[in-house]
Amino acid sequence: MSDAIDAHVHLWNRATDPQPWIEPATMNVIDRDFSTSDLRVMLAETAVDRAVVVQSSNSSGETTRLLRLALDDDAIAGVVGWVDLELDVNEQLERIPESLRRTLVGVRHLVHIDPDENWLQRAEVDRGLAALGAANLSFDLVVRWWQLESAARTVARHPDLTFVLDHLGGVPDDAHHLSRWEAGLRAVAAQPNASAKLSGVSAFIDGEAGVDLARVVDTAFDSFGPSRLMYGSDWPLSQLGAGVLAWRGYVQDALAGVTDDERDAVLGANVARLYRLDSR
Repeated sequence: MSDAIDAHVHLWNRATDPQPWIEPATMNVIDRDFSTSDLRVMLAETAVDRAVVVQSSNSSGETTRLLRLALDDDAIAGVVGWVDLELDVNEQLERIPESLRRTLVGVRHLVHIDPDENWLQRAEVDRGLAALGAANLSFDLVVRWWQLESAARTVARHPDLTFVLDHLGGVPDDAHHLSRWEAGLRAVAAQPNASAKLSGVSAFIDGEAGVDLARVVDTAFDSFGPSRLMYGSDWPLSQLGAGVLAWRGYVQDALAGVTDDERDAVLGANVARLYRLDSR
């Protein structure tokens, strides 16, 4: 049995990496800093060995801080950081000390909140994505559901780059838009270099949002199959929904009908393979 690896967690220190999107009145459960000690507690509670830490701001400073944490704590399997894809990617990577560079497994840009909704279609971004592929790094796609068609075109333009779709492409909280989300998700999944994280949808467990979570998860499995899906808690943001324990339990229940190898793949082996953790 392979290690259980959580594909998507965050660690933030607001003194160095402000999180202005956190609203104290409605998000008080995450209105604090989260450290590697907190991460270890969560991993123990969910019976997971390690986690991939993902950037939460478009900041090279945050990326450096996370890489240092990963170097010092083996609970962090790797870091998905940030570089400015519109500038010289190789130059930015070379500025990262080699000791830290080994813990960088991918890059992400907050596409879903970028002022330019067509950011993925920029020529400069295309050049940056090509450089990531040459550097043996992946790219995490964090988009809104209506950006999935654009994301699919981007993935198709870069067949040599591994793309990881976060949070199943931003499932809409309005059931009327699920059909378009499904079409967009399948468009991304049609590209063999794309995979996806079962993450960011724990808020739908209770059904109050009117979204059929079973339909969402079934669509993900039908689109990507167990060889291209990864469990991700999206902790600590998952605490805003049903919570990390509820989401872990939901995913385990959803895997009841698959083989042992497929279950191990979703819960860890795919993360190690797609982020090339064994080669770091």
